[in-house]
Amino acid sequence: MFGSAQNGVLLAARLLMAAALLPTGIARALNVSGFALTLAGAGCPAPNAVATAAVIVQVFGPLALILGVMPRITGLVMALFVAAMAALLHPFWVYVGGSAVTERSFFLADLGLAGAFLMYAMTGPGAWSWQGYFARSGGGSEPVRAPARAPAKKAPVKRAGGRAPARAAA
Repeated sequence: MFGSAQNGVLLAARLLMAAALLPTGIARALNVSGFALTLAGAGCPAPNAVATAAVIVQVFGPLALILGVMPRITGLVMALFVAAMAALLHPFWVYVGGSAVTERSFFLADLGLAGAFLMYAMTGPGAWSWQGYFARSGGGSEPVRAPARAPAKKAPVKRAGGRAPARAAA
C-alpha cells in the first residue's frame, strides 16, 4: 500500500483502536466510584487512585490516538494499560467451566488490542495525523515555503574601444 491508501488504513486502525476504549472510558468517567468498587472487588490496592488514573488513561489515550499525538508514548502507555487491566479484570485462571472460557476470551482480546497498540507505537500514525501535519510543515508554525533561489549572475559588460575606463582621481 502506498500514499493515501496507507494513510487511510492507518487512520482507520487508529479510529478502531480508540473505539475499543473510549466509550468505556467515558462511561467509567461518569461513574468513577463504581469502577473503584469493581477494582476493590478484584483485589486491587488503592482502588480509588487506580480508578482515577485508569479513567484518565482510558479517556485521553484514545483521544491522543485519534489525533496521532506522541505515537510512541501513547502506544506504549496504552499497551501497558490494556495488558494490566486484562490481567486485573479478566483473571480466567480463577474460574472454571464456561466462565473461564468467557474470561479467557476477554483476556486474549485485550492482549490482542495491546499488540495493536505496540504496532502503532512502532509504525506511527501516518500522514493523516497531528504528527503528520507538523512533519509536512517542518515543525514550525509557518507553512512550508519553496527554498529561495540564488540570484542569477550578470554577464560581464564589454566596453567598446578596448581601453579600460579612466579612474577618477582622489
